[in-house]
Amino acid sequence: MEPKKFLFVSIDALISDIAWQVTKEGNQVKYFIEGEDEKDVADGFVEKTDSWENEVGWADVIVFDDVLGQGKKAQKLRSEGKLVVGGTPYTDKLEDDRAFGQQELKGAGVPIIPQENFTSFDDAVSFVQQNPHRYVIKPSGEAQNLKQLLFVGEEEDGKDVIQVLENYKRAWSKKIKEFQLQRRIVGVEAAVGGFFNGTEFAHPIHVNFEHKKLFPGEIGPSTGEMGTTAFWSEPNRLFNATLKKMEPRLKEEGYVGYIDLNCIVNSNGIYPLEFTSRFGYPTISIQQEAMITPTGEFLYGLAKGDLTKFRTRSGFQVGVRVVVPPFPFKDKRTFEDNSKDAVILFKKPDIEGIHIEDVKRVNGNWLVAGHAGVVLIVVGIGPTMRQAQKQVYNRVDDIMIPNMYYRKDIGDRWFEDSDKLHNWGYLREQ
Repeated sequence: MEPKKFLFVSIDALISDIAWQVTKEGNQVKYFIEGEDEKDVADGFVEKTDSWENEVGWADVIVFDDVLGQGKKAQKLRSEGKLVVGGTPYTDKLEDDRAFGQQELKGAGVPIIPQENFTSFDDAVSFVQQNPHRYVIKPSGEAQNLKQLLFVGEEEDGKDVIQVLENYKRAWSKKIKEFQLQRRIVGVEAAVGGFFNGTEFAHPIHVNFEHKKLFPGEIGPSTGEMGTTAFWSEPNRLFNATLKKMEPRLKEEGYVGYIDLNCIVNSNGIYPLEFTSRFGYPTISIQQEAMITPTGEFLYGLAKGDLTKFRTRSGFQVGVRVVVPPFPFKDKRTFEDNSKDAVILFKKPDIEGIHIEDVKRVNGNWLVAGHAGVVLIVVGIGPTMRQAQKQVYNRVDDIMIPNMYYRKDIGDRWFEDSDKLHNWGYLREQ
């Protein structure tokens, strides 16, 4: 492919690593970041712009990195004949409104977990009292981005859920305007995703397993993500029973981009939890590490609608997030005192498998940028999960950042989970 001009449009500097990758491939890139606290992210890695609207005419391809209204912008530009990777108001709503996403799955013939949606904490407490069970509390709208508010109940009578609901009423009622109580299902948590070209899913599809808790062993507060294990696959039972059934509706929308469905699976069936109707983070960087098709060529083909297959490496990927204080919490003073402009050093000059998040480059030095403390994604690949694990942690060992931390068990649970998934038949190609 001849070099193209790519315009990346971001709210919170999520797509920095892919913009950098496309730049390294010889394409021209301009990158817009809306969030004021994120403006310095990717400085020195990619060319920035202060007004993405002024660059629309310049760009061959425009890439939006999130939901939260980005779909409306993407849809408008597509209607004007521009090549765009991004959502629509409908696909934004699939993620932003949990109840809507579940009803769309139900309408497509996908069984869903019993759930109730609320705008009143008192009503939710009464519901649990009348229907005792283990539940998961899931805030909707913007509040769902505060991962520490997700609560997974452990007690069969629901008393722990009631206590948390009462606490949220006192402390979070202004932030949580609506939320969902979902019946807790026990099983293996697995996600299946695919890239949609406006008409159909391109192959292969992607199966991934998130590790959201801060500490090893799935202990501590929930985070956006601490690490992911994954592999590329031809369509399998997990995909065909869920996302494949959404294909007609996505075609109606002309959706272009990645869409992922997180599920709980057990011997009784597949239970979808929620959509991610955008690139996943850090998933997209982990995916890119195992793609043979150049990223720019891939995005251009996806936006044009003629990408139906792309080349990937066989085997497994393991991605580990390297973070610094105050992650996963927001505390500007803690960040400024402990992490702001901290130097990122490498024991070896080789940075293969290293992907940037909140990083900038100044006079050749890599520094911590932004304000959230999410610094790097380190990825290992291999023909087995064990080999991918070994490679990723060897690469992490080469990194030096003051106060850095990360999980050392990403991938450990695969060995038990894979036995179950294979035994239940969900990973068989169909």
